[in-house]
Amino acid sequence: MNKKYLTQLGKNWIGIAAVVALLIVGVQARTWTSADGAKTFEGDLTSYDAETGSVNVVLANGKKMKFNQKILSEADITYLKENGKKEEPAPQKSGSSTKVGTLPDALPDPDGKEADMNKPVQVFIMMGQSNMLGFGNAGSLKGIAAEKYPYLVDDGGAWNVRKDVRNVFFCMGGLRHNDWLTAENGNGSGKFGPEIGIGNYLGHVIDAPVLILKSCVGNRALGWDLLPPSAVGTGADGKSYQGDSESSNRKVKADRGKNWYAGLQYDQDVGAAQDALRKLAAYYPGAKEYEVAGFFWWQGNAEGKGSVENYDKNLAYLFNDLKKDFNAPNAKFVCATLGEHDKSATLSQKMFAFADRPEFKESAAVFYSKPVSSGSSGGHYGGSAETYMNVGEGMGKAMVELLQGK
Repeated sequence: MNKKYLTQLGKNWIGIAAVVALLIVGVQARTWTSADGAKTFEGDLTSYDAETGSVNVVLANGKKMKFNQKILSEADITYLKENGKKEEPAPQKSGSSTKVGTLPDALPDPDGKEADMNKPVQVFIMMGQSNMLGFGNAGSLKGIAAEKYPYLVDDGGAWNVRKDVRNVFFCMGGLRHNDWLTAENGNGSGKFGPEIGIGNYLGHVIDAPVLILKSCVGNRALGWDLLPPSAVGTGADGKSYQGDSESSNRKVKADRGKNWYAGLQYDQDVGAAQDALRKLAAYYPGAKEYEVAGFFWWQGNAEGKGSVENYDKNLAYLFNDLKKDFNAPNAKFVCATLGEHDKSATLSQKMFAFADRPEFKESAAVFYSKPVSSGSSGGHYGGSAETYMNVGEGMGKAMVELLQGK
């Protein structure tokens, strides 16, 4: 073994030992042994993938752990091969059976009831960069909620909680928030993005469990970090991103960063969402099956390092690739313009050009956000609660209309 592997191996076992120190006595578990026989820990096997060597166990205190079989003894590996079971993804229906109600003039308070878990969870994937990430101030929102967004609070001024909409947020592949939808903590840090408006409107009109699954991070560009896998000809001189290939080439030259490549953030964001759906019940308790009904996209100011002139083409690649990667051929797509941009701005024009393509006429829409925004997206709208709520409501209504076939 090389030094790098041994160092990582040591770190893995140090982490395991630290968690094992917290084990609660009395739970039946298997004793596992390290490859060198020097260390042991106890845990129940939950899944094993013989092809990749990936092992998942749960410790007595409920802590879940994932590691490669390489760190285990030969006896443990033999046990895995004889008794291990590959983790099966949650069942998914192809297409969409989403049934939606009528949009009300004024959204009422949620009724506090749980969703009918006999129906597939309706999943809406949210991607983008800083605008989607969300910097709305929940504290200032509470001061205006009763007057401007009364469905967010009860008669006593306490935050309402939707028990039919789950709000899950991943950033850089790591879980940041996983709970029922409430404006108090939209992204797990006392801040919120468009998910609050979106989730409340979808939760009201859809008679099924709804999962808002946001996976994004700021300072990313569609034409670079989030480049869709199938993107071709949207780089320099109409070639690939690098401008040195006639076909799709997501590799980067040495001077563009050693460990980065065009589309890395797409892979990470999509991968985190896919992994969450494979473990559906961990993110929507009681869920047994799901279908991806729609995608939301809100860009920030970082497209300058991407390709504004090819933004419409890259949006088309994005939508098609997302439908493919999530097995959602009938899913809908809603994006929003930047708050400070007129319709005449190049980026706005490219968004509308994308949605106007014949193949997307009934499946994609653009929400023009300037009339309901204050400040600039580059300054995160100054944390304006109204901006993030207004855009979220607008995007949510646009999705409902697409789902209704309007």
